[in-house]
Amino acid sequence: MKRNLLIIPALMVIAFFATTEIAKAADISFSGQMLTRYESNEHGLATTNTFNDESNAGDFTVSRVRLNADVAVNESTSAFIQMSRNSTWGSNAANQQNNGDASGAANGSYQVSDNDNLLGLHQAYFTLKNFATLPVDVKMGRQQIVLDGHRLFGNTVWTMGQQTHDAIRLDHKHDNMSFSYAFIVNSEAGLPVNNSRVNTDGEIDTHMFYFKYAGILGGNFSATYAGIIDPIGNTANTTATGITDNDMHTIGARQAGQLFGIDYRGEYYYQWGDADFTANTAQLQGGVANGTGVDRDAYMFGVRIGKTFQNVSMKPSFTLWYDYLSGTTDDDLNGEGENNEGAEYKSFNPVFDTGHKFYGLQDLFLGIGSGNGTTGTQGLGLQDVAIKTSIKPMPGWTLKADYHWFYTAEGAGAAIERELAGNQADLDESARTTTCTSCLGNEVDISLANKYNANTTITAGFSNYSTTVLFRDLRNVTSGGANWAYLMFDVKF
Repeated sequence: MKRNLLIIPALMVIAFFATTEIAKAADISFSGQMLTRYESNEHGLATTNTFNDESNAGDFTVSRVRLNADVAVNESTSAFIQMSRNSTWGSNAANQQNNGDASGAANGSYQVSDNDNLLGLHQAYFTLKNFATLPVDVKMGRQQIVLDGHRLFGNTVWTMGQQTHDAIRLDHKHDNMSFSYAFIVNSEAGLPVNNSRVNTDGEIDTHMFYFKYAGILGGNFSATYAGIIDPIGNTANTTATGITDNDMHTIGARQAGQLFGIDYRGEYYYQWGDADFTANTAQLQGGVANGTGVDRDAYMFGVRIGKTFQNVSMKPSFTLWYDYLSGTTDDDLNGEGENNEGAEYKSFNPVFDTGHKFYGLQDLFLGIGSGNGTTGTQGLGLQDVAIKTSIKPMPGWTLKADYHWFYTAEGAGAAIERELAGNQADLDESARTTTCTSCLGNEVDISLANKYNANTTITAGFSNYSTTVLFRDLRNVTSGGANWAYLMFDVKF
């Protein structure tokens, strides 16, 4: 929809393109979004003293403002530019950085906004249709890449910043089939040694191949390959002779659709390559020596079945859900012989982490395959058993309730098992020998959304996470649980 009132800011956006042809384009349309979300948060980062009870709850309000310009240059060339600004209400430059924004901001009431430099480009790409007379469209520039249900590539919608990539993407469609290839530059940095770049092989790239066939078993079949090529690993603090490859290759398939009124999804992905030592140093149950490379050998699968009763009052839906992400044990890392020969890293890495869409709205299980003890499971993998329900109590209203049971894929190592069995003060005598060494806890997520009008959606949500002994030990916290609530207004125009 064209918005004449946005002509002036939109022309400023278009000025990022230096050619006069785009400035003269006959078909320019503008759109945007203003999203504001208030949160009351007890789980924090789930590290020491931040995952805590009500006395440590924190509240804050965040906003996202976006302005989009779609430019139809001619019948074969188009462009899309999306300006974006994310901020936390009342933040000054210092605490904005503490909230994860390295650029800083000055939008508090006690500061003028002269130094507020949060405005930036979220997406900026052009598309060439039937490039060089071939049946291939080329999309080049900063862009979101969303495949299927956001499993490996996506933006999860929820995240304020969302995920974008500097990429070249090729797309071809023929009948029910579509093919895509993307080359992504993840990182351009070289290896710094003694404040100088002595190694020019520091670029980390991703190659993505994607195939989809529509119309199989009441839905779509897709296959994806993602290869992250990291020739030096995360070895910036070592010498050039300590370089270890950290390449990661993921391949898999997904089938989703509806048969006999039943919604279903099934997917499987296998992962191989090399893992450098940084993938293991946070392993609670063991690890290889610094600088030692190990082989990746991991997998994940997910299944879902559900039913929506369209002809029943309130249109209730019911979904059963199970995800399994493989983990690493002591034996896997220890290998055999000297220098850990035969050692393997078996923790599945979700590539570009989209965990919010899958593993509970409190985001307690992000970075699953990285060995991260702050937001992952320290390499032990993850199992997620869930029941998801929804009803529409009246037109324009949707009530959802999800319940998750979380487990590690691998039990805790021998040392932690002994601690769980006999050294936890919060266990009574009868529980010390029966404590579950793979149970991570339960989470309930409830949300109520109202389509206020054609352009505005208002959503309120509440979540509670109940911890276990294993969760508390992995995260080094003492709280038995945490609550989280939010109220969000999303205005699109």
